[in-house]
Amino acid sequence: MLVGIATNDDAAVYRLGDQALVATVDVFTPIVDDPFDFGRIAAANSLSDVYAMGARPLFALSIIGFPVKKLPLSVMTDILRGGAAGCAAAGIAVIGGHSIDDAEPKYGLSVVGVVHPERVVRNSTGRAGDVLVLTKPIGTGVISQAVKVGAAPAETLAAAVASMAALNREAGEAMVEIGVSAATDITGFGLLGHLHELAHASGLGARIEAARVPLLPGALEVATAGTIPGGSKRNAAYFERWVRYADLDPALRVLLTDAQTSGGLLIAVPAARLEALRSALRARGVLDAVIGELVDGTAGATEVG
Repeated sequence: MLVGIATNDDAAVYRLGDQALVATVDVFTPIVDDPFDFGRIAAANSLSDVYAMGARPLFALSIIGFPVKKLPLSVMTDILRGGAAGCAAAGIAVIGGHSIDDAEPKYGLSVVGVVHPERVVRNSTGRAGDVLVLTKPIGTGVISQAVKVGAAPAETLAAAVASMAALNREAGEAMVEIGVSAATDITGFGLLGHLHELAHASGLGARIEAARVPLLPGALEVATAGTIPGGSKRNAAYFERWVRYADLDPALRVLLTDAQTSGGLLIAVPAARLEALRSALRARGVLDAVIGELVDGTAGATEVG
């Protein structure tokens, strides 16, 4: 075992001779109304864990819970089609899976990938002075909650769906090409939660500039209106012990711990390689937002300016 549960990393890594298997699983309830989009987003979300480890996915297995007596089977078919389409975009197939009759729809995938044992990108190997680069905007949690209560404008929802369905493949390829210190993907614990895990596992503190964190269109307005999911509220309450905030707009503070689905990669890169990484990301059409740095200090503590 090269990577297990000790550092809360994105996937497990197990060495087999001169290569290593990377394995992950993720399942969640619908966050958008369209079942095909839900499937695509679930696939991108599950694949992201493999890309965050610097690995290449090989295949996926699907896991679905579905209320067969409450919803037409065509809805389940569309979810599965969306998941298969998301995997096809990554160049892999869904080669099996499992389904159960459940009171609420749930869907996700277990993804298996491969990586050279000496090229695994971990969340525990950051170094003081590393620059933090984020590859997708945040705000999917509050926008998904707004969808549930009918308060999300169509253009806001469309931007969120496009972001969540986009693969982190190109971001993963860029960081492997350049060579980075550490990485993780931004999902349920939000930006500050996953940054805490990376910094804590690396034995370092962190600083970020809130104004430099990219936001999805409409996310700030939705957060200002108070449409905040329960997961984001729990994140804020749990991680506040490790965060020291400047005088921030309350809505922006909410977004920094907003529970994300299929967010971007958070990459820690040595300052000497920053411009090379940014160039590699831009060449692939990927966001390259510089939001802060890792610093010597209390492990996992973050200063937000």
